[in-house]
Amino acid sequence: MRIVHTPDDPPAKGMYALLTASITPRPIAWVSTISADGVPNLAPYSFFTVACADPAILSVTSIGRKDTYRNVVGTGEFVVNIGTESLMEVMNATSAPVGPEVDEFEMQGLTADPSDVVAPPRVAEAPIAFECVRHDVIDLGTSAMLLGRVVSVTIDDEMLADDGLPDFGSLLPPSRLGRHQWGYAPRTRELPRPRR
Repeated sequence: MRIVHTPDDPPAKGMYALLTASITPRPIAWVSTISADGVPNLAPYSFFTVACADPAILSVTSIGRKDTYRNVVGTGEFVVNIGTESLMEVMNATSAPVGPEVDEFEMQGLTADPSDVVAPPRVAEAPIAFECVRHDVIDLGTSAMLLGRVVSVTIDDEMLADDGLPDFGSLLPPSRLGRHQWGYAPRTRELPRPRR
């Protein structure tokens, strides 16, 4: 038997819960911003992906109008940090509902490294950081999609494979699943795309 839900007839826990429990694993953008008043902010976002390769544009969706959203709209800059399994707990801790005057770097004992191009700092403990300038902000009703054009990428060299790209087995990025579940990096296999 199959159960059918529509937006007019959602499951008991709502469409958000159904979406996040079904569309998994989701990569995590650990987004650092800075307010117009100069207060750093840091928060994880699992509605995150690559939106375009040329130009390089990342997409982060904010559910509601949180500090990250307000800072990106106000300053036009953000950094997408890529965390590791070892940072999972502190990444989660930066999702705490605190006021915009709170510096999550300081609150969680993280190091705010100066970025190369944009004003918001990078997370020094994260091995990869994509510095972005606002390309567009798309209002989606209760959410907003933040599109950022990548202007600089910083990668710890110990994360690189022989081909110069990040090695998944070294990076070990966590993911978000449903409910309160986080995922460890999964096992992988090589599967080249078919050619004609």
